[in-house]
Amino acid sequence: MKLRWWKLCVRAPDFALVALLWSAVVASAFAAARVEHLDSGAVLPADLPFSEAVRVDDVVYLSGQIGVKPGTLELVPGGMAAEARQTLDNIRTTLQAHGLSLDDVVKCTVMLADIGEWGVFNEIYQSYFRAPYPARSALGASGLAFGARVEVECLAVVRAPVDAPTAAPPTPPAPREADRDDTDKRVYKRPNAQ
Repeated sequence: MKLRWWKLCVRAPDFALVALLWSAVVASAFAAARVEHLDSGAVLPADLPFSEAVRVDDVVYLSGQIGVKPGTLELVPGGMAAEARQTLDNIRTTLQAHGLSLDDVVKCTVMLADIGEWGVFNEIYQSYFRAPYPARSALGASGLAFGARVEVECLAVVRAPVDAPTAAPPTPPAPREADRDDTDKRVYKRPNAQ
């Protein structure tokens, strides 16, 4: 069955509208995310080849932190317990430098030079975070930077201010009177139906 050219011309505006709407949906889905590289200098020296954190829209990805004295690459003395405290202090300091807190952390990845020290780390960790705790993963490593006993990286979420006004959901338009009357009178038939 061939369609006549004039029938295609009549349908062209419908195709153009669908194509326009589809392109708007695709364009909004692939809109560029806002990416911001954050370096406060509050913990790590500025000459390192990575950002201390990267914000992508409302998620902040913190680089792994180890138990170094702020402004240096020197580990604190005292083994796992001291390093764990300093690591978590460094994370808190980094978050605060960017207007966040430990309460904004949603995920932690913990790397331990000796998985046998998990209990020591876990006890200290619980004194920094409170329920409901962030999601967490832990793994044993064959070695960490600068001979550290522990390294922790975190993800945090930038939350909207509590007093920010929230937009009310749009209310759907009420059906027009003409539409209500037509719904009862519509009859749909299949083509070639008897």
